[in-house]
Amino acid sequence: MTARFMLSERLRIQDIRNTSTFRLTIMFGLVFTIGVAVLLGVIYGLSARELTLRSDRILRLEALMLEAAPPGSLPDLIRNEIARSASGQNYFELRSDTGDRVVGNIEVSEDLPLDRPVEIAPGHGLDVPIRLLAVRTRSEETLFVGRDISVVLDLRNRVLTILVGSGLATAIAVLISGILLSLAPLRRVRDMQQASRSIAAGNLDMRMPLMGRGDELDLFAGTVNTMVEEVGRVIAQVKGVTDAIAHDLRTPLTRVRSQLYRAHQVPGIVSPATAMIEAATVDLDIVLDRFAALLRISELEAGSGRAGFGPVDLAHIVASIHDLYEPLADERSIVFEADHARLDQVLGDDKLLFEAVSNLVDNAIKFTPIGGRVGIALRDDGHGPVIEVRDDGPGLAEDEKHAVLRRFHRGAAAVDVPGSGLGLSIVSAIMHLHGFALDFADGEPGLIARLCCHENRGATAEQ
Repeated sequence: MTARFMLSERLRIQDIRNTSTFRLTIMFGLVFTIGVAVLLGVIYGLSARELTLRSDRILRLEALMLEAAPPGSLPDLIRNEIARSASGQNYFELRSDTGDRVVGNIEVSEDLPLDRPVEIAPGHGLDVPIRLLAVRTRSEETLFVGRDISVVLDLRNRVLTILVGSGLATAIAVLISGILLSLAPLRRVRDMQQASRSIAAGNLDMRMPLMGRGDELDLFAGTVNTMVEEVGRVIAQVKGVTDAIAHDLRTPLTRVRSQLYRAHQVPGIVSPATAMIEAATVDLDIVLDRFAALLRISELEAGSGRAGFGPVDLAHIVASIHDLYEPLADERSIVFEADHARLDQVLGDDKLLFEAVSNLVDNAIKFTPIGGRVGIALRDDGHGPVIEVRDDGPGLAEDEKHAVLRRFHRGAAAVDVPGSGLGLSIVSAIMHLHGFALDFADGEPGLIARLCCHENRGATAEQ
């Protein structure tokens, strides 16, 4: 069957962030960014080291040349070097053995280690950073030879700017790429979620959407579609057999009941036979009621009733049920209270919702002891209308709150109470048909049955 596509829900950043595509993109982007940063760092380190070594070699050669000059001619030689330095990148200073400044175009105020080039920040009358080498001459004078390293620092700043800029640009590009690459898979997953909700609601004609790409999502969707088709086929067969049995047996049993009724009306029938006929008639009525309930549940689970949905006034349903069951509660000296606010209408079948609520109220009155209280209330829980039916009965154990929704299951407190064990199954089927939720809570004492009459499939009670 051709897959049906649905409009995707609005995608949230958190949903995109949690996708494996987004995480893989971020991970690979982070690896790429680190690789680029390491590469640029290595290039910068090698370049800066080479430029620094080149400056140090020039300083040492210059210092060796000046050291080789006669002591008396060193000041004049330094003045000539300063005058000849057209680029202005070379700096010199000569100090006597007593520490007095003799000549130079800089003035070093720090004690520097000998024969080891150091980097000097701008200052000492200079506007640029320099690489400075201090050596001791043969006459115990101190000679300082420096060279402008602005190029090296400019390279460092440029590389740092490139590192930061490229890192930010790469991070933004990776983030945008991760979001864009995650959108399509996430939309497909959302479509699959919507299809799965529809399938869970009983629409076994729905199929997972296929894009025809043959990727992992298509493979998964194809597998699920095959499974749903097989499940639908099996359910249809089982349902068909069950419905056929219930329908076929109901007809002859109805005839048997009619025959028993006629036999009961025959004049002159003995009293023991009359009692036996009445007992058999009661048993047949119970069996026929159960067959009718089974067929009713099958009809509801088929979901064919959705076509007749329309606006439903829940306040009117609650008021009508209160009026209907108040005399029954009075007979058992039970206080039956109703509290219903005027809320927005919901989309559904008013007759089915009336049946579901009345079933819960009937159970509440049935299990509430004489002199107890039963209440029905309509309120808004922040998500939509909620109908609560509260009683003072024995309640349900925690492990029975889902079990009572199964067909023919009867709780421990219902052993001596007449019933077929199908009432709550019908309520559950009606709620499932509407997409509403049914749950139970402890009333302390008693039980609270809640019908959440808003779209909330995640909380729908188990069937």
